[in-house]
Amino acid sequence: MTTRRAVLLFLLVWSSWTAPRAFAQGQVGVKTENLPNFDNRRFHFGFLLSYNSSDFFMKRSAMDPASDSLLVLDHVRQPGFNLGIIGSLNMNKNLSLRFIPSLSFQDRVLEYRFILSDSTQLFFKKPVESTYLEFPLLLKFRSDRINNFAVYLIAGGKASIDMATQKDVNNEIDDEVVIKLKKFDYSAEAGAGFDFFLPYFKFGIELKAGIGIPNLLINDGTRFSSPIRSVRSKTYMLTFTFEG
Repeated sequence: MTTRRAVLLFLLVWSSWTAPRAFAQGQVGVKTENLPNFDNRRFHFGFLLSYNSSDFFMKRSAMDPASDSLLVLDHVRQPGFNLGIIGSLNMNKNLSLRFIPSLSFQDRVLEYRFILSDSTQLFFKKPVESTYLEFPLLLKFRSDRINNFAVYLIAGGKASIDMATQKDVNNEIDDEVVIKLKKFDYSAEAGAGFDFFLPYFKFGIELKAGIGIPNLLINDGTRFSSPIRSVRSKTYMLTFTFEG
């Protein structure tokens, strides 16, 4: 009986000491909801940083094989980046309208390989650089918050102005010919992302694709533009957003 009483007393003391600690630890482990009033505000502002990978949708012109000396025409994507300001109008806790004026630096390369009459091959790389002033207008559909986390889908369109267009360059020297693109573009965008509600701001990670609609090529009759029937923009973006 003495042993049983000793064991019972030990269990009673041990439980009285550990129970409050377990409760306290449980209280500490409770997830604190950051920015609890974020969805109650009508407008939100912030900024974004993006890594972009730019390319083209290209269609070749039908040319006479007897006179066509072009062996290879390829387009190569190149990295770039975006900087933008976010303005968001919350229509409800799950749907918002976002206007994101941005500056986008995009690079692409067109690669040509020609064969001459003596079977000599000539290889050219033509970089196509653009600095776009972009005006996206997007709808964002977000899930309900799970503690401080949410997922979302985003879609819409944007208009773009190429501030570095070379459409007026005089292509008289063959080796220095540039590929001319039109100054204005518009495209459709769609993507998905994650929102993380931090103590002082909302951080987002987003993956998005942009598909251009109009043909951007200015065909000025050079041997670099004549083989191309149409060029449309194609961009993939990994974006980090910061909103208060």
